[in-house]
Amino acid sequence: QVQLVESGGGLVQAGGSLRLSCAASGRTFSTYLMGWFRQPPGKEREYVSIISWSDGSTFYADSVKGRFTISRDHAKNTVYLQMNSLKPEDTAVYYCALRAGALFAVAWSSYDYWGQGTQVTVSS
Repeated sequence: QVQLVESGGGLVQAGGSLRLSCAASGRTFSTYLMGWFRQPPGKEREYVSIISWSDGSTFYADSVKGRFTISRDHAKNTVYLQMNSLKPEDTAVYYCALRAGALFAVAWSSYDYWGQGTQVTVSS
């Protein structure tokens, strides 16, 4: 069993920055992906960014490329999402998720464990 706890959400003005953190505890897998999804109000959950825990390979949704950076800290068993140049359309509940295995997948249904979500609100 894996537990994921997000933190770092909040209220920011357009153009500002936030860093989200996701700390994993419990038993993890040898090979897995961790990533971030978000769900804007009234919309479906969507993929934001994925990182491979084994080799550090990353994926980004087109909407956040060049603005967001995903990273990992093995010692702290934590994944981060640095969000710069935030836009109002980035407003959403952001979820951390984990998928066992080595292949990248962006569908939310492919992920096995989820955090509780953290609210990010960007004012215009």
